[in-house]
Amino acid sequence: MRAATSSFSTLPTVDDVERAARRIDGVANRTPVLTSRTLDAAVGASVVAKAECFQRAGAFKFRGAFNAVAALSPSERARGVATDSSGNHAQALALAAALHDVPAAILMPEDAPAPKVAATRGYGAEVVFYDRYREDRASLGQELADQRGMAVVPPFNHWDVICGQGTAALELFDEVGHVDTLLVCVGGGGLISGCATVAAAQDLDVRVVGVEPEAGDDVKQSLERDEIVTIDTPRTIADGQQTTAPGDKTFAVMRELVESIVTVSDDEIVAALRFAFERMNVVLEPSGASALAALLAGRIDVGGQRVGVTFSGGNVGIQRFAELTAH
Repeated sequence: MRAATSSFSTLPTVDDVERAARRIDGVANRTPVLTSRTLDAAVGASVVAKAECFQRAGAFKFRGAFNAVAALSPSERARGVATDSSGNHAQALALAAALHDVPAAILMPEDAPAPKVAATRGYGAEVVFYDRYREDRASLGQELADQRGMAVVPPFNHWDVICGQGTAALELFDEVGHVDTLLVCVGGGGLISGCATVAAAQDLDVRVVGVEPEAGDDVKQSLERDEIVTIDTPRTIADGQQTTAPGDKTFAVMRELVESIVTVSDDEIVAALRFAFERMNVVLEPSGASALAALLAGRIDVGGQRVGVTFSGGNVGIQRFAELTAH
């Protein structure tokens, strides 16, 4: 087991994730681990799925958002919080702010799914829109925070966010013990960075593999080139994975602890949505199904293994879900 220390002057450790777990205890849901004999037979492995679609605000993002807000100093927190987000972090931060009784301002793309916008507003946050294909979300998000005098809680490139997301893996290993391979949905890399930090501390080796949509392979390119690669905003049904580059913090963790990144097509994501719904009675959003898609499509060899997979979110409207799965 890797020795653990507590310092954000270097990469976080499992100790930092355990501190995050204590902060969110009793607030975040301990989400279920799901199994399916049909899935096991289809992929030739024993699969355990961490169902973060049942997390508060509908995705794993609540873990990191609440931890980050809770970790702020009282004076910082009182000013309120701001961020930029395609939807799930927006909802998560809005809820985390509401639970701390502080204001939140969220920059969201103008084509963000309507249910995500409605939920963010429903938690009490101010929503400001931008064009994700023509404008830079990070600079606009910082500008919004500066205008409001608020603390910025980024969607992934923040140590407290990363450690909060890693609590999903803490729960998974606590419940099921060892897995040989852990498949994780990847956007900006917050979830996989947190999960890989926990996996590295296990007594037995765990192979951590990330999954991106084919059109949005910025992390795959970055790890292959050993430098951060920026791409154009990807055109994919996986709206939660339309990132253009990993952050410096998530990249630093992934280059050390993630074995590889594989990609899946939008059609393969749709097939995973159908499988989860029809065979596991679970509704996933496209970006929450990418890891399952890679498993079903045979993107990596898992024959005979015990495999963990993240069902990272389920925030999709009924009309959009019906459109995606109709064909």
